[in-house]
Amino acid sequence: MPKTIAERLASIPFDIEKITAQEAHQLIGTDNGLLIDVREPQEVAVAPVPAAINIPRGILEMKIIAMEGDDNRPIYLHCASAVRATLCAEQLRNMGYTNVKVITCEVKQIANAFA
Repeated sequence: MPKTIAERLASIPFDIEKITAQEAHQLIGTDNGLLIDVREPQEVAVAPVPAAINIPRGILEMKIIAMEGDDNRPIYLHCASAVRATLCAEQLRNMGYTNVKVITCEVKQIANAFA
């Protein structure tokens, strides 16, 4: 039987750090991290976060290496509910990126924090 999303998230074999938008904003101000929005372009058009780079979940693994070759650079991921961002964080960690965090706030809070 296939796993539910909750089961899938619970089965990630390592801890993924979750932070607020305010924490991410403070950290990016000091660590030069990347803010990546993994929502689909249609979602971004309706509720943009101008400070974020939009790379949808479906193509993140294909785009990230060309964008960032430093596996230690901080990467901050967000989506609409933190589910896709968490799944992306797992994939980035599996690819060797060591400093990946998920922003767990609503998109509006993220946009406000980075305004």
